Amino acid sequence: MKRSEVNEIIAGFREFLEMHRFMLPEWAYWSPEEWKGKYDICGEIVDNKLGWDITDFGSADFKRQGLCLFTIRNGNWDKQDKMYCEKIMAADEEQETPMHFHWNKSEDIINRGGGNLVMELYKATDTDGMSDQPVDVSIDGILKTVRAGVPLILKPGQSICLKPRVYHRFYGEKGHGRVLIGEVSMVNDDASDNRFFGKIGRFPEIEEDVNPLHLLVNDYQKYL
Repeated sequence: MKRSEVNEIIAGFREFLEMHRFMLPEWAYWSPEEWKGKYDICGEIVDNKLGWDITDFGSADFKRQGLCLFTIRNGNWDKQDKMYCEKIMAADEEQETPMHFHWNKSEDIINRGGGNLVMELYKATDTDGMSDQPVDVSIDGILKTVRAGVPLILKPGQSICLKPRVYHRFYGEKGHGRVLIGEVSMVNDDASDNRFFGKIGRFPEIEEDVNPLHLLVNDYQKYL
């Protein structure tokens, strides 16, 4: 992805959050220069990868397969200091987050507003394939059994609890607009806890055609 594209996506994501009156911490708006020399006081942000995260999952086609994320809080499995995570995300109509599960993380995915969120679910087999067996899930605390791979619609205000080893992909429903998505989960570890069904690049290579508007979580080491 080009940095100019990333900057444009972040600016649009910010506007979408402001439209829904979802406020971010003050450091979310720091320029790259404001981060310099601050590791001693911002180590939790850097080490636990809080902040802006824009990915096209290696597709080179963000509008088709991509996601805007901002990790607001996150802990660390090794330090055992904070065993939870919160994210805010945005997905456009038919913009896919590809099929994956988590080895350890349980999570609630929440439609915070905007359009409808489409989820497709499969149980993982013993060999990490996708089972055709029905999937039992909790939607806002109410148990529901859904057929494998059949689209499940979450309307604004609804949420689903996903346990480890449940494959899921999601996207905004066509004709209903962009979706504001929340995530409340156990500690998030993108380095070792994600199992994508296909070959996926989680963090894109950035072509530096312009200066960053804001740092991404994978920019911190370079700038701090």
